[in-house]
Amino acid sequence: MNIGARLGCHQMPERSFFYKGYQFPLCARCTGLVIGYLMGILIYFLKIINWEIAILLCIPLVIDGGSQYLKWRMSNQRLRLITGILCGIGIMVLEIPAMKLLIGGTIDEMSKLWK
Repeated sequence: MNIGARLGCHQMPERSFFYKGYQFPLCARCTGLVIGYLMGILIYFLKIINWEIAILLCIPLVIDGGSQYLKWRMSNQRLRLITGILCGIGIMVLEIPAMKLLIGGTIDEMSKLWK
């Protein structure tokens, strides 16, 4: 369980999955994000989506998490997981080129990556 806390997950039992009575170390949304990060790496290298779509993939999490935070409504595990996966994919598709730029890529190389 310490792994989830170290990653910044709140680990609230009512927002977490359980397997055979044991709570996952991450909540449903953070589980989705991690799954999305892994999927996003593959999706980035297969060049399936561009940066505009990657940004759009992050919006459902903002809406779901924001509306729940503002107490407009309560989300559910399935929705938290799905919005986490979508956002995780979007983040990785945006983050990999940024990391390439930080470790010595050029702007020209970056513009080719986004086409």
